[in-house]
Amino acid sequence: MTAREPDAVDLWLSDPRAAPHGGESLLAFISRIGGWLDTRPADDGGAIVAVAEPSVVRAALVYALQAPPLTYWNVDVRPLSTVTLTGWSRRWYLSLQAPA
Repeated sequence: MTAREPDAVDLWLSDPRAAPHGGESLLAFISRIGGWLDTRPADDGGAIVAVAEPSVVRAALVYALQAPPLTYWNVDVRPLSTVTLTGWSRRWYLSLQAPA
């Protein structure tokens, strides 16, 4: 895609509202993942485990931390890594733990 349509790729990477490829914009993707997070029940002491692709985890982190959408491209989520979000609808916290 980059070799065939470099301007479209540049637009997609620099404008979170752009979808020159006809798919979902970055902003829509982050909003969709955030919408899912916000449907999780209030913190009742239970836990929900979600196994997800790194792209989904990045979107969840950007949403939960209320970071600018372009922050998505600067978050490195390694495959098989663990990320913990605690909280509930529109009030999320990132919990980092040292390796055991």
